[in-house]
Amino acid sequence: MPVWLREYSWRQTGSAVYLSLPLRGVRVTPANIFCADQYLKVSIPPFLFEAILYAPIDDTNSTAKIGNGIIFFTLYKKEVAMWDSLTLATANKEKLQYLRENAVLKAHEKAKEETKAKKVTKQEHKKYALEATMKLEEAERKRIEDLKEKERQKVTKELALWKKQQKDAEKQKRVQKEGELHQEVEQLKEKKKEKMNKTRIPNEETSETRLKPTKGCHGSYSMFSENLKEEQLPAPRSAATIKINFTSRVFPTALRESRIAEEEEWLRKQAEARRTVSADLSEVEDLKEEEKNPDWLKDKGNKMFATGNYLAAVNAYNLAVRLNNKLPLLYLNRAACHLKLRNLHKAIEDSSKALELLTPPVPHNEHARVKAYVRRGTAFCQLELYAEGLQDYEAALKIDPKNKTIEKDAEKIRHLIRGTMQDS
Repeated sequence: MPVWLREYSWRQTGSAVYLSLPLRGVRVTPANIFCADQYLKVSIPPFLFEAILYAPIDDTNSTAKIGNGIIFFTLYKKEVAMWDSLTLATANKEKLQYLRENAVLKAHEKAKEETKAKKVTKQEHKKYALEATMKLEEAERKRIEDLKEKERQKVTKELALWKKQQKDAEKQKRVQKEGELHQEVEQLKEKKKEKMNKTRIPNEETSETRLKPTKGCHGSYSMFSENLKEEQLPAPRSAATIKINFTSRVFPTALRESRIAEEEEWLRKQAEARRTVSADLSEVEDLKEEEKNPDWLKDKGNKMFATGNYLAAVNAYNLAVRLNNKLPLLYLNRAACHLKLRNLHKAIEDSSKALELLTPPVPHNEHARVKAYVRRGTAFCQLELYAEGLQDYEAALKIDPKNKTIEKDAEKIRHLIRGTMQDS
């Protein structure tokens, strides 16, 4: 049963009622207070205060202040008047129940309306934010387009200016060349005139030295007539396009920088390994065609490794190795599984086998060789064979000197070796 609170004090003005409700020793929160237009309730188990007010109030603007063990209500009247009492004492039980239920219903409706209004306001704010974002994006897009247009106009002007300069330079060169050619022709004519003057007959009346006129010609023949013809310049050579073909390459390095013999040997071994599939295994007779493919089994093992099922991945790699024991990636991936399963000696064995198959060393298998050295070095270190592990990490660094992770791990191993030497 609740404990009804009967002790309270109140006073009023024509427009407001001031109610003070003492609640010492209990913790009050706004959730404990319910106020409607003619109903006020404070529920703090086991205490309960309930009042059917004398007249309706403005519950929206009315306030309640909590502090120092007191709830102080400021209730604003809807109509300016003086109340005879705080509560409606003349009402019977049925009317009080009706007013109580009506207050709860109104409170629920008001809450629904407020929730709906908040939802509408939220949608409006969201719509406004979306419109503002679209405007900002449109302004940014326009700014970028304006910048592009300015750059395009700038480049167009620079290109037009460059073309004009090129034309002016070509025109000037052509005029200069024509002037030089004309000057050379004039100099050549002057030289030929001087030569003719020097070879002219001193006495034209001497019959022995007089030139005879050419038969069939009206004028006299001169030995310099051919030389006086203007020399014709040859026409400029026509332009052409030279096609360049590059030799196709499997490896990323240039042909002049590659070791052709080693690369061809590596490609031959890879092709041979792909073709070599053991067909005499009895356990593969019931398998599907894709399950007899080592590459399919390798991909299956990779998926199982990614999910943490290392034993299943080892089984897939084992069958793939039995089908084709010339693929280095099978041993390399199986070594990673053995590391996870703490089968360290098997991890060292598989990494060594992978390194044996990854020969000759070419750019195509650099990444796989680095992995093989790192996994074997990790297994050595977990067996506390730090010198052998450091040797493999240094071999991996020679292949990939920019790998910071391998460099940090190698430095840790060096620190362990120094610590072991100091302890001994």
